[in-house]
Amino acid sequence: MTRRAVVLGAGSALPKRRVSNAELAETVETSDAWIVERTGIKSRYIADDSETTASLATAAARRALEHAGIDATEIELIVLATATPDQTFPSSATKVQAALGIDDCIAFDVHAVCTGFLYAVTVADSMLRSGSASKALVIGAETFSRILDWEDRATCVLFGDGAGALVLAAEEGDRGILATKLHADGRHNDLLFVDGGPSTTGTVGKLRMKGREVFRHAVVNLAGVLNEVLAAAGLSADDVDWVVPHQANARILDATARKLGLPADKVVVTVDEHANTSAASVPLAFDTAVKDGRIKRGDLVVLEAMGGGFTWGAAALRY
Repeated sequence: MTRRAVVLGAGSALPKRRVSNAELAETVETSDAWIVERTGIKSRYIADDSETTASLATAAARRALEHAGIDATEIELIVLATATPDQTFPSSATKVQAALGIDDCIAFDVHAVCTGFLYAVTVADSMLRSGSASKALVIGAETFSRILDWEDRATCVLFGDGAGALVLAAEEGDRGILATKLHADGRHNDLLFVDGGPSTTGTVGKLRMKGREVFRHAVVNLAGVLNEVLAAAGLSADDVDWVVPHQANARILDATARKLGLPADKVVVTVDEHANTSAASVPLAFDTAVKDGRIKRGDLVVLEAMGGGFTWGAAALRY
């Protein structure tokens, strides 16, 4: 039998404050109609001063553990994907570890922006398959509101804060992660980036994006990597029950589905309620669809994302 990383449970967390487009339009030169037409976004959640990437990650992890029916002390590996850590160091993963009361386990962050959760899943899958750990928490968590330029209406309306988590366990059988594919192309740095950092400006910086160019690359790259991961798993688009995409923009989701020939009702969409939560968006959408009953045990699910770098990737799993 093949040893695989099986999803035991899922969880997510959002900040307390929900910000509608109408509320945003009170401080930013925009409107609900303008945002919905161009992005499909109707609201997002914004962290207050008491809420951080690590605190949201911890809340999502607790819910995933509860859903999986296991104690935190059984976790031997925490991989946290984020581009907005609480501190430059140590990792936010170690803050989650301490908050969960785990005395000793492998814990580290990965940074691949919106594709971060796919990178984290791939790393955890490899470590579980190799025997480095038996149970893992894989988390995507962000407080992107901290790095937005709130005077730039082209970008600040797109993003929100949140966290999502999966509990993975090494098991033998047909369920679990069937294949993953990851890519990066650093030549496109200037299309989506943050204009600061510890070794350059000594500041956090603000997000900058050339939206039209990002859109064009996203549709091509996401359709390509979805086909890649299905081929690696020996499957076709007809086998897919659900696609859980990075929730960047409703138009990107629609265009990618059309390019693959997938019906819209097979695509999990939460961008309207949560906006783009970067590395948190895939696990947050996955948890939403599991908890509302759309994704059921035995379903074939494909996860995909693309982010700054550019980075992009996909994973096929049997839930």
